[in-house]
Amino acid sequence: MAEILVAMSGGVDSSVAAAMLVADGHDVTGVTLKLWGGESDSGCCSVSDVEDARRVAQQLGIDHHVFNFGDDFDKHVIAPYVEAYDEGRTPNPCIECNRHIKFDKLLRRADALGFDLIATGHHARIVTDADGFLRVSRGADSAKDQSYVLHMLDQRQLRRLMLPVGDITKERVRELAHELGLRTATKPDSQDVCFIHSDGGRRKFLGDRIPLSPAVIVNRAGQQLGSTDAVQLVTIGQRKGLGLAGNDDRNYVVDIDRRNGVVTVGPESETFDPHTELVDVAWSGTSVDGLLHIQCSAHGSRATGRLEGSRVVWDEPHRRVASGQSVVFYVGDEVVGGATAA
Repeated sequence: MAEILVAMSGGVDSSVAAAMLVADGHDVTGVTLKLWGGESDSGCCSVSDVEDARRVAQQLGIDHHVFNFGDDFDKHVIAPYVEAYDEGRTPNPCIECNRHIKFDKLLRRADALGFDLIATGHHARIVTDADGFLRVSRGADSAKDQSYVLHMLDQRQLRRLMLPVGDITKERVRELAHELGLRTATKPDSQDVCFIHSDGGRRKFLGDRIPLSPAVIVNRAGQQLGSTDAVQLVTIGQRKGLGLAGNDDRNYVVDIDRRNGVVTVGPESETFDPHTELVDVAWSGTSVDGLLHIQCSAHGSRATGRLEGSRVVWDEPHRRVASGQSVVFYVGDEVVGGATAA
């Protein structure tokens, strides 16, 4: 049996992941990561979540620690998030948290403390392909699948990782939590972005850190239809919240010129592209030629296309992908690589 450090967020998934490993006879220790020091009402990064994780660990009879990685979180997640919006990109903060904190900083801390493995409550699986490469694969519960946000994990990280709840549904996770009497059994799922408070949302968070710039909203003919006081909050493909006096249903954001303060809207047909330019293309093993299943957001629809150099050529025109979003490649249910929309 292995010595395993389990990242316990205070939610039901990581609580059950720890319980499953204990039931399998492993030597389990729980750890909660203190990342965000500001206000949080999203179901993670709060004092109550630390307490929930501690109490679950107590119920399971395992040790529990709190690691403060706040400085690393500010450096690798918060600062890039703000910078991305300031430069006109749409970031994936949860992916950057996984990349730099949960599967880098935490794994290195686990190494220093002598643990064999780490584990999380993500709904995804680790499989071995025909060439012997470890791959992240979709979880058993397709509605809760989190393979998209784990696409960046490399072979070294995958060898050290366990995902206990990836083989069961969310319904079964809650059933197990009830059977064990865990205090997190009925706890709601957390929101994706832990540091965005519902009071003020993204506007307040960014507005407290960077100056928000106004822009005019025009159609393709250059006719002004409205305006916005925060161009940083406008995204490609956006339809709602433009304040265009009832015309929102017919107008989608098709271009954003932040430098000159101009947002161009047009019909839905103009939000589709035959291809998407990429940067930072990386494969989880060997590169894959031919048709790929491709996902462009954590809960987005899946499409098919082929990678040609540094672009995806879609089988059918695809909704334009905002710059900064992760584009993840699958063969069947297995993640084979990923990139970032240019």
